[in-house]
Amino acid sequence: MPITVFEAIKGNVRSFLGGAEVDLAPGPLEEQVQGHAIREAVTIEDNDYHFTARRDFLPFTRTEESFCRELLTAFSAMYSGFRQEGYAAHFRTALLASIMDITVARSLRGDHRKAFWPIQQVIQLLKNLSYQRYEGKPATTGLIVHRTTVQALQNLLKERQHMLTPLQPHEELSPTFFDNPLTYRFIDGVNLFFVANIQMQVSGVIRTSSRLHTDVERLTQREIFSLVRRSGRGAFAITVNEASEIEILVSPARLLVRRKGLWAIFDPDIMRSYLADSLDEESIDELLWTVYALSKIRHGTVILIYDGKPRQLANLKKGSVGGDDPIGRLLIGQAKGRTISELKRAGTLLRILSSDGMTVFSRTGKLLEIGFIIDTSHAHEVVTGGGRTTAASAASFFGKVIKVSQDGPVDLYQDGRLIYRFG
Repeated sequence: MPITVFEAIKGNVRSFLGGAEVDLAPGPLEEQVQGHAIREAVTIEDNDYHFTARRDFLPFTRTEESFCRELLTAFSAMYSGFRQEGYAAHFRTALLASIMDITVARSLRGDHRKAFWPIQQVIQLLKNLSYQRYEGKPATTGLIVHRTTVQALQNLLKERQHMLTPLQPHEELSPTFFDNPLTYRFIDGVNLFFVANIQMQVSGVIRTSSRLHTDVERLTQREIFSLVRRSGRGAFAITVNEASEIEILVSPARLLVRRKGLWAIFDPDIMRSYLADSLDEESIDELLWTVYALSKIRHGTVILIYDGKPRQLANLKKGSVGGDDPIGRLLIGQAKGRTISELKRAGTLLRILSSDGMTVFSRTGKLLEIGFIIDTSHAHEVVTGGGRTTAASAASFFGKVIKVSQDGPVDLYQDGRLIYRFG
């Protein structure tokens, strides 16, 4: 029965792990499986089972492993609570609707055993708010949950030049908290945030300083990550953004994202592992956060980290998008040869990657081509799909490829195959 019930949530778990194969089977842990794997034993109603997740190319991160352990604990507890015969369909429905929310709440509470319900309640409130519109515009808001003393928080905000407006007395984050439209029109989750403790008692409003940030830093909330990192172990921020997605920012810098009704994790360690033998660490970090920004604002792109020598790239070229007129040659010429880090600091990397065609970098992180159209006949096998999918698949025979779709998903390609998907 547990295995049958697990089938109900299997798709959600696979999606969260980027497309990994997942399975729950009876008995103790078996021999090692091929490829990269997560292997966990779990006891359900005094019977032994084992959970396996497997990917061929990318190792799992510690965050993914921790999340799977929380998932299995939640699954075991929920299954044991439904013992009556004849209610299997009821249980599968409840499990499918709730298990990922429960796992997210468990992962956020950490070692604080009494914090589960307040976290689960705020997740549900923001899920409801993500469907809210006000005069045709999506509701947006933000909450920073600290796990430090009030005085330490005030000192941190003063150091970072942020302003805290205290709320006296504190307000409970109750089911009626967002009845006032100002809570999701004035508090935008970009520059203005509610601040609360782990019991979800709101103690004030934070206005972040007006320091200059690049578009990527603003879209990826780099300043909020800094606040979370220094606001006590287990602190986090949670927002509803303009795409009506829930973003949860945790430390070290990772994002839990509820997109299209499903939870996903944006874990930089996955991208770092994928690109480790292709780019230097600084370039990887600049690129991965820019990729997330593109995914968030729904701009598609295809990026190739070319394995060959720059002069060999011409053999793969079928054409280009723009750049043949004098103005185009001038503008593209200003960017070519510059590194990913230089382009990011100049504020042009996001605009380059959101242009049509493929963007090609060398293994040293230097820009080689903008608007590149690859000749797919050079692929080692037949490639089919939409325009970006075909280009990404074909290009991945010649280096590492990252594709962002216009509806948000981030795909990693290797040797003509999709090996990981976020969102």
